[in-house]
Amino acid sequence: MAKYCFSLGMSMKRVEVIADDEDEIIEACTRMSKNYDFVVTSGGIGPTHDDITYASIAKAFGLELKLHDKTMEKMRRLSRPHKSQPNFDWDTPSPALKAKMRMAELPWDPKKAEEEQVLFPNDALWVPISVVNNNIHILPGVPRLFEALLNSLRPLLVPRLEDPDGKGTYRMMFSTPLAESSVAGYLTELAEKVGPKGVKVGSYPRWGKKRNVVTLVGSDREYMDSLEEEVAKGVEGKRVQVEGEDDTDQEEDIKKDKDA
Repeated sequence: MAKYCFSLGMSMKRVEVIADDEDEIIEACTRMSKNYDFVVTSGGIGPTHDDITYASIAKAFGLELKLHDKTMEKMRRLSRPHKSQPNFDWDTPSPALKAKMRMAELPWDPKKAEEEQVLFPNDALWVPISVVNNNIHILPGVPRLFEALLNSLRPLLVPRLEDPDGKGTYRMMFSTPLAESSVAGYLTELAEKVGPKGVKVGSYPRWGKKRNVVTLVGSDREYMDSLEEEVAKGVEGKRVQVEGEDDTDQEEDIKKDKDA
């Protein structure tokens, strides 16, 4: 998720792990929906009793659950019964059918258009993205499905970005042999200088290595590239493309300086 946001130039503000607990889900979703413009949930939308994400989020915003016909149609067309269910029949009532239908009962706001509440960004998947309160996007927890749906959502997100081209965030990385305490003063001055340009400065120690990493992250590539020589000199290091690319095979592990 972090890489996805970074690639779009979006700032990921918060990540939370929520238990399968109605009160916790309600509290977290209402708070995040209020504080952020794009919220993604992952998991809790399966067929078992502990899959309560749809119901909890619906309750959080005073909505009912509605069996979504298009989701059922796509599920029926694109999914196959498990091999342990050889006699499963979509037209015959059964506990298995009831469980499957549970995955198509979505939070529903009668005041909103269907296309605002249910998205099918990937034609190869029957799983929808349920959208609640305009900014909460409910996705499955299965990593393969989560990633596929998130990537399919990209064309819908790009027009909403500050950078409509969706070029993403630009990051410059510098390797420095100096301890963090040695570069702290310079980095403070640098951060004050580049902050108004929307550039953030970061410092990251590399435990057991002789070189630490300093990063610049922003969107103004031309401006940031113009700082390369200055920053390299300021940290007594050099720009690298990959962390650790200038490590040597003979490099001995060292303990991080106490004052680093």
